Amino acid sequence: RYRQVPTFGRAIRRFTSNASGMKKLAGCDFEDLLQCAIPIFKGLLDDKNNTIVLDLLFELATWHGLAKLHLHTTATVSSLEASTTRLGAALRKFQDVTCKEFPKVDLPSEEAARAQHKAAVQKRAGTIKGRKLTSHADLKGKGKAPAAATRTFNLASYKPHALGDYAEMICLYG
Repeated sequence: RYRQVPTFGRAIRRFTSNASGMKKLAGCDFEDLLQCAIPIFKGLLDDKNNTIVLDLLFELATWHGLAKLHLHTTATVSSLEASTTRLGAALRKFQDVTCKEFPKVDLPSEEAARAQHKAAVQKRAGTIKGRKLTSHADLKGKGKAPAAATRTFNLASYKPHALGDYAEMICLYG
């Protein structure tokens, strides 16, 4: 659906055919994805989850717009603090409701990268499953492909935790 978004001057460039598989993104690319996300995601899920996702996207876009202002006033900093509170509530609701309803697995490219990394580690160790390597074919692996790794949405990491410090840092350092 991102591919159907028309360009908008110099602000929004054309998206690739696979937005989830985009590599080497710059900050402006993430910003473009966020700015176009609400109409892209609208109607993709059932009503309950659609509302949660659209509310989360709106709060993310609002917070991002406030945080990137070049000139802050007392009013904009207090708006950023309120937006941070709403964003935290939206993230927790997304984690508690929507994430539990949908299984999350690695993309095929992530699975391939994980298998390649595992093969490289085993090559350095000199063995695969307890036997000496004899050829390059041993590294490719034979038999069943490994199952896709199940992932969970984790709010207990530094990045979501640091969002609450932005308003205070703006006041301290500008």
